[in-house]
Amino acid sequence: MSNNMFPKLHNAMWPGLVGKGSPGAEPCIDLDTMLNLTAAAEVNGVKFDGVDLFLYDPHVNIDSSFEDLQRLADKIRAKGFVVGSLVAPVWPPTGGGSAMGGEIERKRFVAQVLKACRIGIKLRDLGIRPYGIIRIDSACGVADWEKDPRGNTRKIAQTFQEAAKVARDHGERLAAEGEICWGGMHSWKYMVQLLEEVGQPKLVGFQADMAHTLLYTLGYNAPEHRIVPKKFHWEPDEFHAAMKKMTKALRPWTMDFHVAQNDATVKGSGSHDKTGRHCLATDPNGKLNIARDAGYWLRDDSGKVTKKTKHICWDGCMFPNEVMMKPDTWNNILAAMIQVRENHGWA
Repeated sequence: MSNNMFPKLHNAMWPGLVGKGSPGAEPCIDLDTMLNLTAAAEVNGVKFDGVDLFLYDPHVNIDSSFEDLQRLADKIRAKGFVVGSLVAPVWPPTGGGSAMGGEIERKRFVAQVLKACRIGIKLRDLGIRPYGIIRIDSACGVADWEKDPRGNTRKIAQTFQEAAKVARDHGERLAAEGEICWGGMHSWKYMVQLLEEVGQPKLVGFQADMAHTLLYTLGYNAPEHRIVPKKFHWEPDEFHAAMKKMTKALRPWTMDFHVAQNDATVKGSGSHDKTGRHCLATDPNGKLNIARDAGYWLRDDSGKVTKKTKHICWDGCMFPNEVMMKPDTWNNILAAMIQVRENHGWA
Protein backbone atom coordinates (compact mmCIF):
# COMPACT_ATOMS: atom_id res chain seq x y z
CA MET A 1 0.00 0.00 0.00
CA SER A 2 1.42 3.39 -1.02
CA ASN A 3 1.41 6.56 1.08
CA ASN A 4 -0.54 8.53 -1.54
CA MET A 5 -3.29 10.62 0.01
CA PHE A 6 -4.41 12.34 -3.20
CA PRO A 7 -6.54 12.31 -5.19
CA LYS A 8 -9.30 11.64 -2.69
CA LEU A 9 -11.66 8.78 -3.53
CA HIS A 10 -15.34 9.56 -4.10
CA ASN A 11 -18.41 7.59 -5.06
CA ALA A 12 -21.15 9.04 -7.27
CA MET A 13 -24.65 9.07 -5.82
CA TRP A 14 -26.51 9.44 -9.13
CA PRO A 15 -26.33 5.76 -10.13
CA GLY A 16 -29.23 5.49 -7.71
CA LEU A 17 -31.23 7.77 -10.02
CA VAL A 18 -29.98 7.59 -13.62
CA GLY A 19 -32.10 5.27 -15.75
CA LYS A 20 -34.35 4.52 -12.79
CA GLY A 21 -37.73 5.67 -11.52
CA SER A 22 -39.48 6.03 -14.89
CA PRO A 23 -42.17 3.68 -16.29
CA GLY A 24 -40.68 0.28 -17.05
CA ALA A 25 -37.47 0.97 -15.13
CA GLU A 26 -36.37 -0.10 -11.67
CA PRO A 27 -37.18 2.20 -8.74
CA CYS A 28 -34.72 4.84 -7.61
CA ILE A 29 -32.33 4.09 -4.75
CA ASP A 30 -32.62 6.81 -2.11
CA LEU A 31 -29.67 8.92 -0.99
CA ASP A 32 -29.53 7.41 2.50
CA THR A 33 -29.11 3.93 1.01
CA MET A 34 -26.43 5.10 -1.41
CA LEU A 35 -24.55 6.77 1.45
CA ASN A 36 -24.81 3.67 3.60
CA LEU A 37 -23.54 1.41 0.81
CA THR A 38 -20.60 3.74 0.23
CA ALA A 39 -19.78 4.07 3.94
CA ALA A 40 -19.79 0.30 4.39
CA ALA A 41 -17.15 -0.29 1.72
CA GLU A 42 -13.64 -0.91 3.05
CA VAL A 43 -10.46 -2.44 1.60
CA ASN A 44 -7.48 -3.06 3.88
CA GLY A 45 -8.62 -0.29 6.18
CA VAL A 46 -9.14 2.23 3.35
CA LYS A 47 -12.60 3.76 2.82
CA PHE A 48 -14.17 6.26 0.45
CA ASP A 49 -13.38 9.88 1.30
CA GLY A 50 -16.51 11.49 -0.08
CA VAL A 51 -19.38 11.59 -2.53
CA ASP A 52 -20.41 13.54 -5.63
CA LEU A 53 -24.06 14.59 -5.79
CA PHE A 54 -26.84 14.90 -8.35
CA LEU A 55 -28.95 17.97 -7.52
CA TYR A 56 -32.19 16.26 -8.37
CA ASP A 57 -35.10 14.72 -6.47
CA PRO A 58 -35.37 12.44 -4.67
CA HIS A 59 -31.72 12.96 -3.67
CA VAL A 60 -31.16 16.73 -3.45
CA ASN A 61 -33.78 19.26 -4.53
CA ILE A 62 -32.29 22.01 -6.69
CA ASP A 63 -34.44 24.50 -4.73
CA SER A 64 -33.26 23.26 -1.32
CA SER A 65 -33.43 25.76 1.53
CA PHE A 66 -30.49 26.54 3.77
CA GLU A 67 -32.08 24.33 6.42
CA ASP A 68 -32.35 21.48 3.88
CA LEU A 69 -28.67 21.83 3.02
CA GLN A 70 -27.71 22.00 6.70
CA ARG A 71 -29.44 18.65 7.23
CA LEU A 72 -27.77 17.25 4.11
CA ALA A 73 -24.33 18.40 5.27
CA ASP A 74 -24.87 16.92 8.73
CA LYS A 75 -25.97 13.61 7.20
CA ILE A 76 -22.93 13.39 4.91
CA ARG A 77 -20.50 14.53 7.61
CA ALA A 78 -21.85 11.85 9.95
CA LYS A 79 -20.68 9.24 7.44
CA GLY A 80 -17.16 10.70 7.50
CA PHE A 81 -17.56 12.09 3.99
CA VAL A 82 -17.13 15.39 2.20
CA VAL A 83 -18.89 16.52 -0.98
CA GLY A 84 -17.01 17.05 -4.23
CA SER A 85 -18.61 17.78 -7.60
CA LEU A 86 -22.28 18.60 -8.17
CA VAL A 87 -24.35 17.72 -11.23
CA ALA A 88 -26.59 20.62 -12.30
CA PRO A 89 -29.98 19.43 -13.68
CA VAL A 90 -29.85 21.50 -16.87
CA TRP A 91 -32.20 19.35 -19.00
CA PRO A 92 -35.73 20.41 -20.04
CA PRO A 93 -37.56 17.69 -18.02
CA THR A 94 -35.85 18.90 -14.82
CA GLY A 95 -36.59 22.61 -15.27
CA GLY A 96 -33.64 23.50 -17.48
CA GLY A 97 -33.48 23.86 -21.24
CA SER A 98 -31.42 23.01 -24.28
CA ALA A 99 -28.17 24.97 -24.47
CA MET A 100 -28.82 25.45 -28.20
CA GLY A 101 -32.54 26.14 -27.84
CA GLY A 102 -34.47 29.37 -27.95
CA GLU A 103 -33.91 32.30 -25.63
CA ILE A 104 -36.22 31.00 -22.92
CA GLU A 105 -34.68 27.51 -22.97
CA ARG A 106 -31.16 28.88 -22.72
CA LYS A 107 -32.14 31.16 -19.84
CA ARG A 108 -33.57 28.16 -18.03
CA PHE A 109 -30.28 26.33 -18.56
CA VAL A 110 -28.31 29.17 -16.99
CA ALA A 111 -30.85 29.50 -14.16
CA GLN A 112 -30.24 25.86 -13.19
CA VAL A 113 -26.49 26.47 -13.18
CA LEU A 114 -27.08 29.46 -10.91
CA LYS A 115 -29.06 27.34 -8.47
CA ALA A 116 -26.34 24.67 -8.50
CA CYS A 117 -23.63 27.26 -7.83
CA ARG A 118 -25.60 28.66 -4.90
CA ILE A 119 -25.87 25.18 -3.41
CA GLY A 120 -22.14 24.73 -3.99
CA ILE A 121 -21.39 27.91 -2.04
CA LYS A 122 -23.65 26.90 0.84
CA LEU A 123 -22.03 23.48 1.11
CA ARG A 124 -18.61 25.15 1.15
CA ASP A 125 -19.78 27.55 3.86
CA LEU A 126 -21.03 24.57 5.85
CA GLY A 127 -17.51 23.12 5.73
CA ILE A 128 -18.51 20.00 3.82
CA ARG A 129 -17.24 20.77 0.29
CA PRO A 130 -13.49 21.47 0.04
CA TYR A 131 -13.17 20.90 -3.73
CA GLY A 132 -15.13 19.96 -6.84
CA ILE A 133 -16.84 21.47 -9.89
CA ILE A 134 -20.36 21.93 -11.27
CA ARG A 135 -21.03 19.45 -14.05
CA ILE A 136 -23.02 20.44 -17.14
CA ASP A 137 -23.71 19.21 -20.66
CA SER A 138 -25.50 20.62 -23.71
CA ALA A 139 -28.91 19.21 -22.70
CA CYS A 140 -29.68 18.40 -26.34
CA GLY A 141 -29.52 15.37 -28.61
CA VAL A 142 -27.11 14.54 -31.41
CA ALA A 143 -29.80 14.42 -34.15
CA ASP A 144 -31.03 17.92 -33.33
CA TRP A 145 -27.49 19.29 -33.21
CA GLU A 146 -26.70 17.79 -36.63
CA LYS A 147 -29.37 19.96 -38.29
CA ASP A 148 -26.97 22.93 -38.00
CA PRO A 149 -23.61 21.86 -36.53
CA ARG A 150 -21.81 25.18 -36.76
CA GLY A 151 -24.77 27.31 -35.65
CA ASN A 152 -25.75 24.98 -32.83
CA THR A 153 -22.20 24.72 -31.50
CA ARG A 154 -22.07 28.52 -31.45
CA LYS A 155 -25.33 28.65 -29.48
CA ILE A 156 -24.11 26.05 -26.99
CA ALA A 157 -20.87 27.98 -26.55
CA GLN A 158 -22.76 31.21 -25.93
CA THR A 159 -24.94 29.50 -23.34
CA PHE A 160 -21.85 28.07 -21.64
CA GLN A 161 -20.30 31.54 -21.64
CA GLU A 162 -23.33 32.94 -19.83
CA ALA A 163 -23.16 30.05 -17.37
CA ALA A 164 -19.45 30.76 -16.90
CA LYS A 165 -20.25 34.28 -15.73
CA VAL A 166 -22.49 32.78 -13.06
CA ALA A 167 -19.81 30.29 -12.03
CA ARG A 168 -17.15 33.02 -11.82
CA ASP A 169 -19.36 35.14 -9.58
CA HIS A 170 -19.82 32.20 -7.21
CA GLY A 171 -16.24 30.93 -7.15
CA GLU A 172 -17.15 27.81 -9.13
CA ARG A 173 -15.94 26.10 -12.30
CA LEU A 174 -18.00 24.21 -14.87
CA ALA A 175 -17.00 20.89 -16.40
CA ALA A 176 -18.74 19.68 -19.56
CA GLU A 177 -19.40 15.95 -19.54
CA GLY A 178 -17.81 14.03 -22.39
CA GLU A 179 -20.68 11.83 -23.52
CA ILE A 180 -21.72 10.43 -26.90
CA CYS A 181 -25.40 11.25 -26.25
CA TRP A 182 -24.97 15.05 -25.87
CA GLY A 183 -25.23 17.08 -29.07
CA GLY A 184 -22.08 18.98 -29.93
CA MET A 185 -20.13 16.97 -27.34
CA HIS A 186 -20.51 13.52 -28.88
CA SER A 187 -16.97 13.20 -30.24
CA TRP A 188 -13.58 14.15 -28.93
CA LYS A 189 -13.07 16.66 -31.75
CA TYR A 190 -16.48 18.27 -31.34
CA MET A 191 -15.82 18.51 -27.61
CA VAL A 192 -12.52 20.32 -28.16
CA GLN A 193 -14.11 22.61 -30.76
CA LEU A 194 -16.88 23.54 -28.33
CA LEU A 195 -14.47 24.26 -25.47
CA GLU A 196 -12.31 26.38 -27.77
CA GLU A 197 -15.42 28.26 -28.90
CA VAL A 198 -16.29 28.96 -25.25
CA GLY A 199 -12.69 30.08 -24.77
CA GLN A 200 -12.62 30.22 -20.96
CA PRO A 201 -10.39 27.32 -19.86
CA LYS A 202 -10.15 28.53 -16.26
CA LEU A 203 -13.94 28.48 -15.90
CA VAL A 204 -15.27 25.91 -18.39
CA GLY A 205 -13.41 22.65 -18.88
CA PHE A 206 -13.92 18.95 -19.48
CA GLN A 207 -15.19 16.16 -17.28
CA ALA A 208 -13.65 12.90 -18.45
CA ASP A 209 -15.29 9.55 -17.76
CA MET A 210 -13.18 6.52 -18.65
CA ALA A 211 -16.18 4.56 -19.94
CA HIS A 212 -17.66 7.34 -22.05
CA THR A 213 -14.41 8.60 -23.53
CA LEU A 214 -13.44 5.08 -24.62
CA LEU A 215 -16.34 5.31 -27.07
CA TYR A 216 -14.85 8.53 -28.47
CA THR A 217 -11.99 6.46 -29.90
CA LEU A 218 -14.51 4.13 -31.59
CA GLY A 219 -16.47 6.95 -33.22
CA TYR A 220 -19.89 6.14 -31.77
CA ASN A 221 -22.35 8.84 -32.97
CA ALA A 222 -19.46 10.49 -34.86
CA PRO A 223 -17.80 7.93 -37.17
CA GLU A 224 -15.92 10.76 -38.90
CA HIS A 225 -13.86 11.14 -35.73
CA ARG A 226 -13.12 7.46 -35.11
CA ILE A 227 -9.46 7.05 -34.13
CA VAL A 228 -8.98 3.27 -34.17
CA PRO A 229 -9.20 1.38 -37.50
CA LYS A 230 -12.61 0.09 -38.64
CA LYS A 231 -11.33 -3.47 -38.38
CA PHE A 232 -10.19 -3.03 -34.80
CA HIS A 233 -9.87 -6.05 -32.51
CA TRP A 234 -8.35 -4.33 -29.47
CA GLU A 235 -4.80 -4.71 -30.64
CA PRO A 236 -2.66 -3.13 -27.87
CA ASP A 237 -0.61 -0.86 -30.13
CA GLU A 238 -3.65 0.60 -31.86
CA PHE A 239 -5.56 0.98 -28.59
CA HIS A 240 -2.74 2.84 -26.87
CA ALA A 241 -2.11 5.07 -29.88
CA ALA A 242 -5.80 6.05 -29.92
CA MET A 243 -5.87 6.76 -26.19
CA LYS A 244 -2.75 8.93 -26.45
CA LYS A 245 -4.21 10.95 -29.32
CA MET A 246 -7.55 11.53 -27.60
CA THR A 247 -6.18 12.38 -24.18
CA LYS A 248 -3.53 14.67 -25.62
CA ALA A 249 -6.36 16.77 -27.05
CA LEU A 250 -8.70 16.68 -24.05
CA ARG A 251 -6.42 16.42 -21.02
CA PRO A 252 -5.47 20.13 -21.02
CA TRP A 253 -9.18 20.92 -20.58
CA THR A 254 -9.88 18.22 -17.98
CA MET A 255 -10.85 19.40 -14.49
CA ASP A 256 -12.96 16.47 -13.24
CA PHE A 257 -12.32 12.74 -13.66
CA HIS A 258 -14.48 9.62 -13.35
CA VAL A 259 -12.99 6.18 -12.93
CA ALA A 260 -15.12 3.62 -14.78
CA GLN A 261 -15.13 0.46 -16.88
CA ASN A 262 -16.65 -0.14 -20.32
CA ASP A 263 -17.20 -3.14 -22.59
CA ALA A 264 -17.40 -0.96 -25.75
CA THR A 265 -21.17 -1.28 -26.05
CA VAL A 266 -23.96 1.23 -25.50
CA LYS A 267 -26.93 0.93 -23.19
CA GLY A 268 -30.07 2.84 -22.27
CA SER A 269 -32.41 2.38 -19.34
CA GLY A 270 -35.74 3.98 -18.50
CA SER A 271 -35.84 7.52 -19.85
CA HIS A 272 -32.06 7.74 -20.25
CA ASP A 273 -30.85 7.74 -23.86
CA LYS A 274 -28.36 5.18 -25.09
CA THR A 275 -24.88 6.02 -23.89
CA GLY A 276 -21.59 4.42 -22.96
CA ARG A 277 -22.30 1.28 -20.95
CA HIS A 278 -20.75 1.31 -17.52
CA CYS A 279 -19.49 -2.08 -16.37
CA LEU A 280 -18.51 -3.33 -12.96
CA ALA A 281 -14.86 -2.89 -12.05
CA THR A 282 -14.34 -6.66 -12.25
CA ASP A 283 -16.32 -7.26 -15.47
CA PRO A 284 -14.33 -9.76 -17.60
CA ASN A 285 -15.68 -8.09 -20.75
CA GLY A 286 -14.29 -4.69 -19.76
CA LYS A 287 -11.91 -3.27 -22.36
CA LEU A 288 -10.02 -0.98 -19.98
CA ASN A 289 -7.21 -1.77 -17.62
CA ILE A 290 -8.54 0.68 -15.04
CA ALA A 291 -5.39 1.18 -12.98
CA ARG A 292 -3.22 1.61 -16.07
CA ASP A 293 -5.53 3.55 -18.37
CA ALA A 294 -6.47 6.14 -15.75
CA GLY A 295 -2.91 7.33 -16.24
CA TYR A 296 -3.74 8.67 -19.68
CA TRP A 297 -5.86 11.30 -17.91
CA LEU A 298 -3.95 11.73 -14.64
CA ARG A 299 -0.46 12.00 -16.15
CA ASP A 300 0.84 14.39 -18.80
CA ASP A 301 2.49 13.47 -22.10
CA SER A 302 5.84 13.01 -20.36
CA GLY A 303 4.33 10.68 -17.77
CA LYS A 304 4.32 13.15 -14.86
CA VAL A 305 1.34 13.17 -12.49
CA THR A 306 -0.59 16.38 -13.20
CA LYS A 307 -2.18 16.82 -9.72
CA LYS A 308 -5.01 18.77 -11.40
CA THR A 309 -7.90 16.93 -9.73
CA LYS A 310 -8.01 16.78 -5.93
CA HIS A 311 -10.54 13.96 -6.08
CA ILE A 312 -11.60 11.23 -8.48
CA CYS A 313 -15.05 9.68 -8.59
CA TRP A 314 -16.38 6.24 -9.50
CA ASP A 315 -19.25 6.41 -11.98
CA GLY A 316 -21.31 3.32 -12.70
CA CYS A 317 -24.80 4.06 -13.95
CA MET A 318 -27.64 1.71 -14.85
CA PHE A 319 -26.50 -1.31 -12.87
CA PRO A 320 -29.44 -3.44 -11.67
CA ASN A 321 -30.55 -2.55 -8.15
CA GLU A 322 -29.81 -6.09 -7.01
CA VAL A 323 -26.17 -5.62 -8.01
CA MET A 324 -25.94 -2.23 -6.34
CA MET A 325 -27.18 -3.63 -3.04
CA LYS A 326 -24.34 -6.16 -2.79
CA PRO A 327 -21.41 -5.12 -0.53
CA ASP A 328 -18.89 -6.84 -2.82
CA THR A 329 -19.88 -4.48 -5.64
CA TRP A 330 -18.63 -1.47 -3.70
CA ASN A 331 -15.60 -3.20 -2.18
CA ASN A 332 -14.42 -4.18 -5.66
CA ILE A 333 -15.02 -0.65 -6.93
CA LEU A 334 -13.12 0.84 -3.99
CA ALA A 335 -10.24 -1.57 -4.61
CA ALA A 336 -10.01 -0.36 -8.21
CA MET A 337 -10.06 3.27 -7.06
CA ILE A 338 -7.29 2.60 -4.54
CA GLN A 339 -5.14 1.05 -7.27
CA VAL A 340 -5.63 4.14 -9.45
CA ARG A 341 -4.43 6.34 -6.60
CA GLU A 342 -1.47 4.09 -5.90
CA ASN A 343 -0.43 4.24 -9.56
CA HIS A 344 -1.13 7.91 -10.30
CA GLY A 345 -1.57 9.75 -7.00
CA TRP A 346 0.63 11.78 -4.75
CA ALA A 347 1.38 12.25 -1.06
